[in-house]
Amino acid sequence: MNSNKTIVKPNTKLPIKVSTKNLDLQFAVRAFLKQIGEDPNRDGIKDTPKRFEEAIKCLLSGYDRSFEKENRLFENISNYQDIITLKNIDFFSMCEHHLLPFFGYAHIGYIPGEKVLGISKLARAVDIYARRLQDQETLGFQIAETLMNYGKAKGVAILIEARHFCNIARGTEKKTSIMSTCAYYGTFKGNSQLQQSFIELIKHREKI
Repeated sequence: MNSNKTIVKPNTKLPIKVSTKNLDLQFAVRAFLKQIGEDPNRDGIKDTPKRFEEAIKCLLSGYDRSFEKENRLFENISNYQDIITLKNIDFFSMCEHHLLPFFGYAHIGYIPGEKVLGISKLARAVDIYARRLQDQETLGFQIAETLMNYGKAKGVAILIEARHFCNIARGTEKKTSIMSTCAYYGTFKGNSQLQQSFIELIKHREKI
């Protein structure tokens, strides 16, 4: 990963001037269709600009969401101090380099403190950050940092496995390639025993 890249931390407000709900892309899509020699008014594609605009609003809907607002914590009444995992969290995202999709599974483990996260909140964290322009490494960092900051976790581990359309349909065209990234925070960082326990817990996971 490029060491000069600025990673936007979850507790930093993104400089969003316009909500993705108000995107106006239809004129640009019609112009694109004309440039590749298509007739934007022919039956097969006359509604394509509208459909494309709606698809982009959905794929980038994470810009309009905040984990801090959607999060809910519960008292750790049993004083549980071991790893909690949620694996096979399917996601779709868009590569910020080519505006092409990448997709796969996120597998999360965390150690709670005085609070525990509702199970759906782990999936929400994945969805919120996946539904933005991303690279896979940053996606993992953002999810982990969010769970540390807003989930009050003592430690977070996250493994992401994904197929990238920019690598499947262009460039090297490696159709079966899978990219894996892993991030460890808090008590997981530098603790090989905890890291190995996490990998064992998610060993029997879905394959892409």
